[in-house]
Amino acid sequence: MIKKFDLNIEKILEDWEIHHAVREIIANAIDEELLTKSEEIEIFKDDGNSWHIRDYGRGINSEHLTQKENDEKIKSAHTIGKFGIGLKDALATFDRKGVEVSIKSRHINMTLERTNKHGFADIVTLHANITPSSDKGFRGTEFILKNCPDIQIEEAKGLFLRFSGEEILEETPIGQVLKKESETARIYINGVQVAQEDNFLFSYNITELNQTIKKALNRERTNVGRTAYTDRVKSILKKCQSETVARKLVDDLSRYDTGEQHDELTWTDIAVHACKLCNERSRVVFFTSEEVISSPNLVDRVQRDQYEVVVIPQNIKKKISGNADFSGNPIRDVGQFTRDWNESFKFSFVTEDQLKPGELRVYEQTDKILSLIGGKPGNVKDILISRTMRLDKETYYEVGGLWEPQEGRIVIRYDNLKDLGSYAGILLHEIAHARSGAIDCTRKFENELTDLLGIVIQQTIG
Repeated sequence: MIKKFDLNIEKILEDWEIHHAVREIIANAIDEELLTKSEEIEIFKDDGNSWHIRDYGRGINSEHLTQKENDEKIKSAHTIGKFGIGLKDALATFDRKGVEVSIKSRHINMTLERTNKHGFADIVTLHANITPSSDKGFRGTEFILKNCPDIQIEEAKGLFLRFSGEEILEETPIGQVLKKESETARIYINGVQVAQEDNFLFSYNITELNQTIKKALNRERTNVGRTAYTDRVKSILKKCQSETVARKLVDDLSRYDTGEQHDELTWTDIAVHACKLCNERSRVVFFTSEEVISSPNLVDRVQRDQYEVVVIPQNIKKKISGNADFSGNPIRDVGQFTRDWNESFKFSFVTEDQLKPGELRVYEQTDKILSLIGGKPGNVKDILISRTMRLDKETYYEVGGLWEPQEGRIVIRYDNLKDLGSYAGILLHEIAHARSGAIDCTRKFENELTDLLGIVIQQTIG
């Protein structure tokens, strides 16, 4: 006994292709799998070249052909369908494109037919021919599609994350970061593609929708604009904690100077988040391109200490400088690295018997140099030589010498013994600090240094 169910469809969604209709059938099957926690859906081709899409849920019934919101799906945060119209859209598209459809479940068997609308002989609409099920023990729902090109099935499957082959790099409570499988990134919502991005670093699957996305989702679930999902993508990235995602973000950020970074890294809050993650998980030091050029010695030192140099834009440096990562550790930019290095620094002192003959001859002139200024100041107890030296806070080079008032000693870098002029200049510079008690670039220090120069000249040619 055949019942004819009028679908009230003449022409609808004429721009839809077969793969759009197949997408709706697959989406409904996945939703049923999710809601009933049943076995994974199957998509296969039989010996007669017909395609089958089957779930193992509760089975389709006549009432599913009515157009209404699905309360069960609306209450579920992760289902795909909501509005109860996708099935009718799909059936209409199949009919228009010449795909023969049959459907079976334990409740009904169904085929499609165009026939006169009841009571209106001049109007032809699409009807579902419904008969009682031939297999009351059948589990789930099976769609059988005859004359459906293989390429349309593959294109439809490609719209779903589970068939895309894209690897999940990190999962957060609101979505997943995916390793994109081609040049074009994909944006998924609950596993269904809704947009593509030509210049995104990752693909994304948004699993917790906000109101902006809900309003933007159209009937076709395609070509959703970036403004709808940008905030959700940012939120997903800011919840990421893995080194894998952080490294990819920071590596991409370092391409800023070439203009080749991806769009996510043009978002300042994402770039800062990536730096914090990378600082926490990796041995890195953040440089600007200007610092790399002006401080090659520091680059070498960083690399010798087995840190990686990561180049970031100046605006991001301003955001991270002086801040901490997620574990409370100071972010290692150039200034922080220098401070850390100086705090952990240890002198490598050289004794007189370790000096080469030429170096020793220079060092032995110490008392003679000091005699030109009236002798060693009383607060200077020792004048020492070291192979290592602290870094200058401005230039990041090792300083030539140091006055350490707490220890009452002057320490001069070993390579200044290469000639008398270098050694004498550094020695008198540090004597000026010891006599004045002032630091570099102050009026008091400059006046003391000027006085010393005058005394030396007076003693030598006066």
